[in-house]
Amino acid sequence: MAALMGRAGLNIRIMERQRIFVDVVGFTDVERHALNTVFRLSEERSLSYVLWSPMTVPGTSLAVGTSEVILVDGQSAEAVLLHAKALPPGQRLIWVGPDAPEQAWRVLQRPIQWADLLNDLDAVFAAFQVDSGLIDLDISAPAPLQQDAGLLQQRPKRALLAGSDAEERMYLRSRLALAGVVETDEVTSTELAIKLMGLHHYCCGVFNLDDHQIDAWSLARLFSERFPQALTMATSELAGPLSDWWNRHRVKRNTRRAGISILLARPLQPPELSRWMALL
Repeated sequence: MAALMGRAGLNIRIMERQRIFVDVVGFTDVERHALNTVFRLSEERSLSYVLWSPMTVPGTSLAVGTSEVILVDGQSAEAVLLHAKALPPGQRLIWVGPDAPEQAWRVLQRPIQWADLLNDLDAVFAAFQVDSGLIDLDISAPAPLQQDAGLLQQRPKRALLAGSDAEERMYLRSRLALAGVVETDEVTSTELAIKLMGLHHYCCGVFNLDDHQIDAWSLARLFSERFPQALTMATSELAGPLSDWWNRHRVKRNTRRAGISILLARPLQPPELSRWMALL
C-alpha cells in the first residue's frame, strides 16, 4: 500500500498491516473508554494502534520490551515519575495536560481532541521511518500548511453533534475522526446549535431525536436547509428492531419531511455507521 507522507509529496512503501503499540498511563474511565474505541476502530485501517501491556520474564517481575508510544495523563499520580525518568531509545511521549516534561514529543490539552491525537499517533510511524533512515523528513513539529498558487486552501471538515447522550457523542467523535472530520461541535441546547450553525460550515450533522431537551426535529430541518451538501443524520430508538412497525414507519416518514437523509437506530451499530461515514 502506498502512503503519502511528508511535505513534498514524498511516497514511501508501508506494510499491509502496521501497528503502533501505545502504553496508556492514567486517564478517567470515560477517556479510557474513548481510547479503547479509537484503538478498536483503527483496526479498520492499514496503520492501527494497540494498547500495550508489559511482558515479564518468567519467574521474575522484570518487564521486557517497550511500546512505541507512552500516552500520559499529566494529572495522574504516575505522571510525576515521568519528569525524572529517561525514556527508552525511540519511545515517544505524548502528554495530556499542563506541566509537560522536556522529553514530551507532543502535548495535548483537555478536552482531548481525538483527531489531533490520531494525527500525532500517525506521526509516530513517520518518526520511525526517519529514525531508520528510510526517509529524510523533519517531524519534530507539525509542518505549517502552505497554499500553492492557484489552489484554494481547504477548510477542515467539521461536524455538529446535537443531543445529551455523552457516550453516543464520544463514539461518534471517534468515528468522525477516523473519517477525517477533524473538528466536532457538541451541543445540548437548541439555542447553541442555532448559533453555531451561523458561525461554521459543516459537512455532517447528527441529531438525537430521542432527546427531549432539544428541538432535534427543527434543528435537523434547519441544518439540512443551511448545508444542503452536508450529511444530515439522526438517531432514534424508534428506528430499531425492538420498536413496533407503526413507530418505525412514523419516524422514517418524519425524517424525510425534516430533510434528514440518514436515520440510524440507537444503540448505534458499527457496520451500519461505517457505511455512511465512508461518504464523508
